[in-house]
Amino acid sequence: MLMQRAEFADPADLAAHRQALWERQRAYVLAASPLHRRRWAGKAPPARLESLAELPLIDKSMLRESQRLHPPFGDYLAASETRIARVHRTSGTTGTAMNLALSARDAHETAMVGARAQSAAGLGPGHRVVHCLNYRLWMGGFTDHTTLEATGATVVPFGVGESRLLVQTIRELAITAISCTPSYPAVLERTLAEHFPGLNPRDLGLRLGLFGGEAGLDDPALRRRIADTWGMEPRNANYGVSDVFCNFASQTENDPDLHFMALDVLHPELVAAESGAVLPWREGQRGELVLTHLSRECQPLVRFRTGDIIELTGTGRARCGRTAPRFRVVGRSDDMVVVRGINVFPVQVAAVLNREAALSGEYRIVLDGQPPYDALSVEAELAEHGVPADALASAMSAAIKRELGVTARVTLLPFGTLPRSEGKTRRLIRRDRT
Repeated sequence: MLMQRAEFADPADLAAHRQALWERQRAYVLAASPLHRRRWAGKAPPARLESLAELPLIDKSMLRESQRLHPPFGDYLAASETRIARVHRTSGTTGTAMNLALSARDAHETAMVGARAQSAAGLGPGHRVVHCLNYRLWMGGFTDHTTLEATGATVVPFGVGESRLLVQTIRELAITAISCTPSYPAVLERTLAEHFPGLNPRDLGLRLGLFGGEAGLDDPALRRRIADTWGMEPRNANYGVSDVFCNFASQTENDPDLHFMALDVLHPELVAAESGAVLPWREGQRGELVLTHLSRECQPLVRFRTGDIIELTGTGRARCGRTAPRFRVVGRSDDMVVVRGINVFPVQVAAVLNREAALSGEYRIVLDGQPPYDALSVEAELAEHGVPADALASAMSAAIKRELGVTARVTLLPFGTLPRSEGKTRRLIRRDRT
């Protein structure tokens, strides 16, 4: 059950609300989810939320196996199938696609929490926003559409593809905001250059960019690049984990860090990615994000490992007045590359590359063979009209070495070489030589 203005709530009031929800949720999950009962091996979940770490963790492989053995929704479907109001599917970019079931209450809570995030990023009444994520089974399409509507903004459901028509639509409808992946503006820039000569990105009149679905918006250089090119405020307004909540965190108008907007219905923890050991919830701590539903009917999860490595940047009241915890996403545990014993994430490489104006911002890391790796092979694309230069490649290799501590072989590619995607862009390519 949602708490009014939970992101601004007094911590004591919020704690009482969360505890009351957990007392009901624990009994519900114990009675209705065979997957959790097996995992708990006859042990009852603790009565106090702060003792949740006594329970074992659950990960994505367990959910996949559950759905394989008990199709289509797995035996962690805790509600009758007659209560399912909507079905989605994960993108499957990191493995087998998962079937996601939402009851009417689940869908409502998802929309309201997502609306908190989008509103904090600056969207609201008076905006006309075009939504450019996949409207098929992927949750980012229709479900994110409902979060945008719940802010009071006017929503134009466009989806992916037909970029020329999108440009025309933005102009004809005087659209002021766009919801898409952070790599999609580069696709639109190519469309403008090829089909609308003389029309610059700034000429479209977009004032607000609401991004999600990919990492990278924590990097100030990327935000600055988008702002300078488009004349709009770029915000990471759509951080979520599809199996848990489509969108529960965003940047705000006053703070570039993500604000955790679902503390009334979602319990976060940090664990060590390698061991699963519980880490303290305090500023400066880095670890894998673990989430527990406090209010979920169809597919409740308790102590679910998200695979996202985050760093807590604030736990007190923020400048905007919110008491929501703040964090930055460091990377995904399954995207982590170990180079001579040093852990490296693609977003860290992107942060180095994005500070160089002579590059377009498009890049990918190519890994040949099996680990361990002695160096990173990085393909970085030049900015438009850029000329390959050995000195620039050497400078970027040196910058990566200096800032990340790993050896990198940087290859510069002409502008337009790397693929632009209307959906999620793959930044890490693994080529198995075996």
